[in-house]
Amino acid sequence: MAFDPNMRLYMRVAFYRFAESWRQLDDGARREALDELASVLAERVAPWQLCYSLVGLRADVDFGVWLKTADGTEPLQEFERRLRACAAGDHLVLAHNFISMTKPSPYAHPETDPERAKLRAYPDGAPYVFVYPMVKTRAWYALAPAERARIMREHVAVGHNYPQIRINTSYSYGLDDQEFVVAFEGSDPAEFLDLVSDLRYTEASSYTLRDTPMFTCVLRTPAELVAEFERGALVGAR
Repeated sequence: MAFDPNMRLYMRVAFYRFAESWRQLDDGARREALDELASVLAERVAPWQLCYSLVGLRADVDFGVWLKTADGTEPLQEFERRLRACAAGDHLVLAHNFISMTKPSPYAHPETDPERAKLRAYPDGAPYVFVYPMVKTRAWYALAPAERARIMREHVAVGHNYPQIRINTSYSYGLDDQEFVVAFEGSDPAEFLDLVSDLRYTEASSYTLRDTPMFTCVLRTPAELVAEFERGALVGAR
């Protein structure tokens, strides 16, 4: 898809679990509801719309959806309306929800680092995405701009040691409870673990107030996701 780097994108990452009421349905009702759910998940409301399984990876989530659009908040809300209107929607709990927007990084410039300076067009469909909300300390914002830039250069340099991990940083100032939503795409959880471990030793890490909860998400098509649910591997369907 063609992408204008000057375009601001709206992003939503939503995580759901099935409620206890789901297991009260008979097999036929669940099967019909899952067929409808697959259709809702497959019908795009945003140019970037990906589904992820978190079955067995978090105690409070069964699946997640990552939406990214240039058309304001309406597509993000329309997805939720469609999900709630389907039969499975009566049995879904929105466990976590993060809203953010893209904007150019204040710590990179087109002439020196064009890839980081432009707005990112991801998600690009890697097998895994690792997502977390983040809040910086007030001390971070009290630093002089040049000092923040120096600290971030070290932080970014560590990330360059893991070129196979692709970062999507978006901003939530005034839009949601966190300040950033960070999503790392990759093909190997071990690589991401090593990256985060190395980042803990950077100076920038000392200015992080909060970077949890963390979500390890496995890419699935809507059909693959529903097939997992049909096997009963759900938080609320024990």
